[in-house]
Amino acid sequence: MSVPGPPSPDGVLAGPPEVLEAGDLTPGLSDTSPDEGLIEDLAVEDKAVEQLAEGLLSHYLPDLQRSKQALQELTQNQVVLLDTLEQEISKFKECHSMLDINALFTEAKHYHAKLVNIRKEMLMLHEKTSKLKKEHLNYSKRGKKKSWKGSSNERRNLKEKSS
Repeated sequence: MSVPGPPSPDGVLAGPPEVLEAGDLTPGLSDTSPDEGLIEDLAVEDKAVEQLAEGLLSHYLPDLQRSKQALQELTQNQVVLLDTLEQEISKFKECHSMLDINALFTEAKHYHAKLVNIRKEMLMLHEKTSKLKKEHLNYSKRGKKKSWKGSSNERRNLKEKSS
């Protein structure tokens, strides 16, 4: 079976291609290894990659450095803000505790006033009870005298009646 060869310039098919025998070289190819061209291409590609990388870095590196510096400044500002916030929180806590202390003092004044009133009432009650005790003693002394006098009068009367 024969395969037609490549067409001729006038469009007519040519005959079968020449048959290669063992050891014959392929027409159109050099006797160099196919990897040799790749190594040269890789060296050229490495250079191109390096140049492209340098170009890319030179294009973006200044912006990245400015961004890095801006982030560092923001981080420093954030630390300062956090410190300030912590100080304000501690001031707020102190102020809040001062309010608590003021409330305690107000409450203490209120209870002190109550105690003063209770003391005054106790003193008044003491005075009243002392007066009542004196009056009771006076009354009971008068009553005893009267009752003793009365009982002595009754005794006299009884003696007189019995005699």
